Amino acid sequence: MEYQLKGNDLIVKAEGFSLADTLDCGQCFRWEKQEDGSFLGIVGNRVQRISQNGEELTFYHCGEEEFVSFWKSYFDFDTDYHAIQRRFSEDKTLQEAIRFAGGIHILRQEPWEMICSFIISQNNNIPRIKGIISRLCREFGSPLPGDGYSFPSAEILASLSLEQLAPLRAGFRGKYLLDAARKVASKEVDFDRIRQGDLHTGEEELRKIYGVGVKVAQCVLLYGFYRTEAFPVDVWMKKVLHTYYPEGFPYLDTPCAGIAQQYLFHYIRLLEKGNLS
Repeated sequence: MEYQLKGNDLIVKAEGFSLADTLDCGQCFRWEKQEDGSFLGIVGNRVQRISQNGEELTFYHCGEEEFVSFWKSYFDFDTDYHAIQRRFSEDKTLQEAIRFAGGIHILRQEPWEMICSFIISQNNNIPRIKGIISRLCREFGSPLPGDGYSFPSAEILASLSLEQLAPLRAGFRGKYLLDAARKVASKEVDFDRIRQGDLHTGEEELRKIYGVGVKVAQCVLLYGFYRTEAFPVDVWMKKVLHTYYPEGFPYLDTPCAGIAQQYLFHYIRLLEKGNLS
């Protein structure tokens, strides 16, 4: 990967990477496509706009140090996705999924935000998920330079009541968010134990939270802890497994099962919506 400064912007050559697919494949909820085709996102205390033209990404008003110290890791640019895809391409269904969605990278996101995001995602659609998260940040986060709000900490949410969460219009998920906040803030749910333990240990730790089942726990492990062996199964993936892998998924117990899942998940959604060409 190559990059160079151009005025106040950083130009990055990212072969095989798709910004749009990576930000629109269901793993993140705080990036929005702009009228000019660029994406504006809030990650931690950072507000960043990025566009893509061919293999070139433009990080607007971003210096080399900021890119190397944060964005390079966030977008997982150091992982050799080509090597992973070569292995997956031995499977005909994955080969087809990679042809359409192979530009996806797994983002390295903040665990607490992912816990909240995937609690909110339960029985929900993406526009409504984004709306609840936006209200959560606006009500309880901190204003950021330029525009937007930071994601509120577990400690902030733990101090609130269910009534104070009413403006989020999160429904039954409100009590789950409060339970998550209190258990994370008190370290009853221990992030170090999740990072250091095996996948089963991580899942057990996260399922201490009221309302967190296997699917949400696996999503948090994959997208919040970069546990790429995690394999979330929702209604889309159940359809994939039933249709294409009735005898079992051959890469289920591999270190990159979650990356395969993301290709298949995005592919089947595009296929069902008639957006493949």
